[in-house]
Amino acid sequence: MHRIQYHQYGGPDTMRLEEFELPAPQAGEVAVSIRAASVNPIDWKLRQGQLKVMTGRAFPRAMGSDFAGVVSAVGPGVTQFQPGDHVYGMTRLKESGAYAEAVITLESYLALKPAGLTFEQAALLPTGAVMAWNGLVERAHLRKGQRVFVNGATGGVGEAVVQVARMVGATVAGSTGTASVVRARELGVEPVYDYTGLGAAELAQLQAGAFDVVFDTSGTLPVRTAMRMLRKSGVFLDINATPAKFLHAAVNRRRHKIFFCTPTTQILTEAADAAVAGDLGMRAGETVLLGAAIGLIADLEKGRKIPGKGLILVDPAAGD
Repeated sequence: MHRIQYHQYGGPDTMRLEEFELPAPQAGEVAVSIRAASVNPIDWKLRQGQLKVMTGRAFPRAMGSDFAGVVSAVGPGVTQFQPGDHVYGMTRLKESGAYAEAVITLESYLALKPAGLTFEQAALLPTGAVMAWNGLVERAHLRKGQRVFVNGATGGVGEAVVQVARMVGATVAGSTGTASVVRARELGVEPVYDYTGLGAAELAQLQAGAFDVVFDTSGTLPVRTAMRMLRKSGVFLDINATPAKFLHAAVNRRRHKIFFCTPTTQILTEAADAAVAGDLGMRAGETVLLGAAIGLIADLEKGRKIPGKGLILVDPAAGD
């Protein structure tokens, strides 16, 4: 089998499409033949070594977190899935491996793919949907009628956050780049701030004390700005950790919450149901085959903008 992997931490030039041998799934694990995968910034951040304290120094290391495919084998103790099931989900952070023909992940990191979603549509969902649920529902306990500000409202995570917030019944304001203002309004974001022409200080002054939740999906919102935008009982949701942010969050545990993506079958099932209902969906900005994926990943890592997520087709001839 083939997958994209690397033999040392570093830049895009370390990626290789190489052969590998998929082991048999162990207890609680599921092997999946991948049909489609999608690209997330966390994938190249891991390869760059930004989280090597967690990922370690054993090589080669695989890339990719979000995928959809067909179960090929299950390990001992797995009860929710069986070979032939159409599933979607995520890999474990340390192992990764979604940019591949097959992968092994935990049973709890998967959900059944509804017939109403294609493999491509399902592969675009996991990270964004799970981060939105983890933050808005589990950490902030968002309620109907509350106000949310999404920094990076049209990014891969941002679009999911906007949609989940609106599903809960919150009103959403946010920021995005000039080219994506129209898209943000299509999602229901109002007002929309163009962050290329509005500084953090001006934004904080305009929206001081206005929000129950400020969700920074792009990592560009200064902590001081986010905190000024919150109501007294508000929560700043932060998915881009730094040592300074960890220190601030430790002192302000109730109002500043740093968290990582934590998938569960329940969250993934609810996200898939919402997608089938038309309430949640991610766009494919560009689609490539696995053999051409390294070029797309490298371009996105270098800052090329596309109107949606990068989508990798692994077995397009197999159908849904």
